[in-house]
Amino acid sequence: MTATDVDAPLIERVKNGDVKAFEMLVVKYQRRIERLIGRMVRDVDLVPDIAQETFIRAYRAIPQFRGDSAFYTWLYRIAVNTAKKALVDLKRDPIVTESARMGRDDDDETSRVETELSHGETPEAMLASKEIATAVNASIEALSEDLRQAITLREIEGLSYEEIAEVMNCPIGTVRSRIFRAREAIALRLRPLLDTREGERW
Repeated sequence: MTATDVDAPLIERVKNGDVKAFEMLVVKYQRRIERLIGRMVRDVDLVPDIAQETFIRAYRAIPQFRGDSAFYTWLYRIAVNTAKKALVDLKRDPIVTESARMGRDDDDETSRVETELSHGETPEAMLASKEIATAVNASIEALSEDLRQAITLREIEGLSYEEIAEVMNCPIGTVRSRIFRAREAIALRLRPLLDTREGERW
């Protein structure tokens, strides 16, 4: 059973006025929405308010949700638009604050990379893994907003190209181009570190 199949009964209940059903959807998607927003605004202090506004907008708009796309895709698009509006309202560009650097979600790609690379390895290998994970994270942070959104939705959230195109409101070809460019930029920044590590083996 897909996530869409599971969500459909809850969505129907929400449309019939069941607030508890919407609360269940919030619990299910809150961490993912907050992670996505955090990647956009890169300021952990702003994330809860923007996430809350996202769910408020979703609740108000859910009567118009027809199920043409997956609910989470629809919700992601609301989150992206809400985060963009918040940044405009604050008259600020996305920035990285100290709290954002220190307050990363344990489920983000940095901690996952560290876990996957360091499991069962020597202290030296674990240190190298941590350096690579940090470099990956820094590479993503350095991307332009459009590239960062695309690679986050693809590699971290696991959305298809079609779903990303819907969330970002652009053609699939544009999505593919952005993801390709993001991967190239990340690889370019990682290459010196990986070359150094390779040289140290010999």
